[in-house]
Amino acid sequence: MSDEMLLNVQDLHAGYGRADVLHGLNLQAKAGSVVTVIGPNGAGKSTLLNALMGCLPARGRIEYQGRPVALDTLEERVMAGIALVPETRALFGTMPVEDNLLLGAYRQVRLGRKDSAGAMADVFRLFPRLEERRAQLAGTLSGGERQMLAIGRALMGKPQLLMLDEPSLGLAPLVVKEIFRIIDSLRATGVTILLVEQNARAALEVADHGYVLEMGEIALEGPAAELARDPRVIDTYLGAARKSAA
Repeated sequence: MSDEMLLNVQDLHAGYGRADVLHGLNLQAKAGSVVTVIGPNGAGKSTLLNALMGCLPARGRIEYQGRPVALDTLEERVMAGIALVPETRALFGTMPVEDNLLLGAYRQVRLGRKDSAGAMADVFRLFPRLEERRAQLAGTLSGGERQMLAIGRALMGKPQLLMLDEPSLGLAPLVVKEIFRIIDSLRATGVTILLVEQNARAALEVADHGYVLEMGEIALEGPAAELARDPRVIDTYLGAARKSAA
C-alpha cells in the first residue's frame, strides 16, 4: 500500500429519482489498499458503488487518480481502470467460463493490449477451479464458482480500482473463507479494493481501513483493526461473543 490517494470522494449525494440515499458522503482509498464499507441493509452501500461506477446520477466530487470523474460516463470509468463486481454477479449463464472471462478483457483490447491469454493465466492462478471448468457453462457453476468467475472477469481488464458488492452473499462458510482469502491475496497485485460487505467480521479482518455506513451517512471510520475493537461496531455488527472475547 502506498500513500498515494487513488480515490477521493467528497460530499457525495446519490439515490433513485428525487430521493437521495447518500447524504454528503466522504470516503478515501489509498492505492494498493483494501477499504471496506459495512452497514445494515438499506444503508446505501450498493448505491455508493453504483454511483462511483457511473450507473446512478450523483452530485459531489469524485476524484480518481487525481482527476475528477463525476462527469465521466460508465464506459469512460471502465476505460480509466475502475471495475465493479455487482451483487448479482451479472454473468452470461449460457456462455462458457472462458468466454465470460474474455468479455472482461474489453478494456485491455480497447487499449491495444491483446494479451488476453496472459490475463487469463493470471486469473487461473488465482482461481484454479475456473481453469478446471473453463469449458463449462457459467449457469451450471456453484454459487462460489460464479462469484470467482465474476471477480476473475473483472480482473481480466487489469483494473486499478476493483469494487466488490457483497461477494459473500449466499455462500457457504467455507466458500466465504476462500473468497476472502483471495481478496487478501489480491494485495500483491497492487489493485485497490473497495469492498462492500454485510459480513463485518470477515471484511474488517481483510481490510486496511473501514467505514460504517448508516442511513446514507458515515457513522464511523478508521483503521479496520480499530473499528473491529470499537464497542459500537462490536455490539451492532460483530455480536456479543466478540465483545466478551475482546
